[in-house]
Amino acid sequence: MILAAILIPMIAGILVPLLPFRKRVHMEIFLEGLVILNSLLVWYLILYCQDSTFILARFTGDLSISFHVDGMSAVFAGLISALWPFATLYAFSYMTKEEHEKIFFLFYTVTYGVTLGIAFASDLMTMYCFYELLTLVTVPLVMHTLTREAVLASRKYLCYSLGGAAFAFLGLIFVIVYGGTADFMPGGVLDPGRIGERTNILLLVYCMAFLGFGVKAAVCPFNAWLPRAGVAPTPVTALLHAVAVVKSGAFAIIRLTYYSFGADFVRDTWAQRLLLVIVLFTIVYGCSRAVKETHIKRRLAYSTISNLSYILFGVLLMTPLGMAGALTHLVFHAVMKICSFFCAGAVMHQTDRQYVHELDGLGYRMPVVFGCFTVSALALMGVPGLAGFVSKWNLAAAAVESGTPLAYAGVGCLLVSALLTAIYMLTIVVRAFFPDKLSMQSISKDPSQWEGIHDPDWRMLLPLCVFVVFIVYFGLHSAHVTAFLTQVSVGANLGAN
Repeated sequence: MILAAILIPMIAGILVPLLPFRKRVHMEIFLEGLVILNSLLVWYLILYCQDSTFILARFTGDLSISFHVDGMSAVFAGLISALWPFATLYAFSYMTKEEHEKIFFLFYTVTYGVTLGIAFASDLMTMYCFYELLTLVTVPLVMHTLTREAVLASRKYLCYSLGGAAFAFLGLIFVIVYGGTADFMPGGVLDPGRIGERTNILLLVYCMAFLGFGVKAAVCPFNAWLPRAGVAPTPVTALLHAVAVVKSGAFAIIRLTYYSFGADFVRDTWAQRLLLVIVLFTIVYGCSRAVKETHIKRRLAYSTISNLSYILFGVLLMTPLGMAGALTHLVFHAVMKICSFFCAGAVMHQTDRQYVHELDGLGYRMPVVFGCFTVSALALMGVPGLAGFVSKWNLAAAAVESGTPLAYAGVGCLLVSALLTAIYMLTIVVRAFFPDKLSMQSISKDPSQWEGIHDPDWRMLLPLCVFVVFIVYFGLHSAHVTAFLTQVSVGANLGAN
């Protein structure tokens, strides 16, 4: 059944350009139905098939392509399967103005299955293979419009991802040699007897593998591809920035740190301190660039760069509470960011406006879209009562509990980031609902610029409203979610002091 959950969306995507759909709505029913059914299958696996393993193929020695359902895979697979049906529904409406729809939905649906392959991978070898495959199936999505800018962006994305994968592969080799297996095990697999005096070499390899997987997680200085990828259609960029690609990078780092090398091996070493400095710099860098950026989607892209390093900061604290904070932000940020990206995409779809200064007064013409955007903006800022506050609080609490100088510096970075987030997100909200007099005079002189501007159809609005409900619900009733994530984090830290 695990293999079925991975293959169904991949096969469905491949069939899209081959099946003779008489009407577009038939394709929509086919895709949406299969995506929903597959998401239900994933949740069945999460709820009733924990600790089951399926081996697809064996290579030399202990290397294999195998899949497993544990607490960590349940978190990531559950997140993917919950968001993908809504993203697909949104894409149906958005792509009405785009060409080559069938090719788009081919790769868009296949990406669902590939991302589930990463989530359910039971060892580093399997995860690495699907991680590479994710790059290959998302490159066509980035270059979908085939403009010069899209082609250049896809080349940069491909080069960065393949380069990062080379460093990640080095980590795979060393884990197998000094651990004897590529399997994911809580506490790590490294054998002290094999390591001997090679601790520093292995720590260097860990840093290289961390940064290799960190390319998709947009860690400085390997994040230039992410803002450029914003040229892709919004359903793509939303999943790139919220779920599929960037979260796969963060998820891979979690697996590498806690299930391959082990938190005990990295904790209190120069490698931990070096990587903490890098992610703290990335937090401040990302939100600083977001304040300066005027293009809507690129502004949100820099916001993603900053927030992804929130997750990595929690991971690098090497404590159960830090890990719980990282997982909380991994889940909650996905919902907040996909909501904000879909709002931006709705504006661009309805008005063809792409820059912040072009949004003056649009809040009154598109009240539902900008109302949802406002909620996501407040949540990303960390306003109490919304999901973002819960995850940021957990990360700050974990940092204070850790008690190290870099952990305290991390709290400072979180506060600076919260301030800058308020600036770059609320600027959009204020322009939309409270335009200045000069803009209003321009609108009064040329009312034609308002013609045809209104909220999109229900296929776009429904996902936005559902995400807002999730944001508010998680902000007010997060106890059961955080309890589960804490349990998963404690399991990942087995063997830790």
